Amino acid sequence: MRYLIDTNILTKFVIEGDLLSGDVSAILSDYENIIYVSSESMKEFVHLMQNGKIVLRKEIRSLDVFDLVENALGFNVKYVNKEHLRTLSQLELVENHNDPSDRLIISQAITEKMPLISSDTKFPKYRKHGLYLIYCR
Repeated sequence: MRYLIDTNILTKFVIEGDLLSGDVSAILSDYENIIYVSSESMKEFVHLMQNGKIVLRKEIRSLDVFDLVENALGFNVKYVNKEHLRTLSQLELVENHNDPSDRLIISQAITEKMPLISSDTKFPKYRKHGLYLIYCR
């Protein structure tokens, strides 16, 4: 099955490894599944690294971000396209959530009909808009 992970899950997985919830850890470690990371999450991840908000483990510090995600982790990058932006333009704002990166990632998941794995407490509000969310505590 195909899954999209958000920036929080990518960051937790890179920094903490298998310390994610059991269900999510099982999904990410199942080689039958195809795990995607949004190009928007890649942008956010680079921003967090450059600003010192995330510090990578020594053994992966020297890797390029794409080598890390695609080769070391075995995830695929899902690039934002016109259809994702169309969905974004029609996605209603939900109360207390204005993060444009989050909304773009949500739009990708809705457009691609992929479950989105996230630990963001605001994401469940988008289920009524067609988001299939796997919430990671």
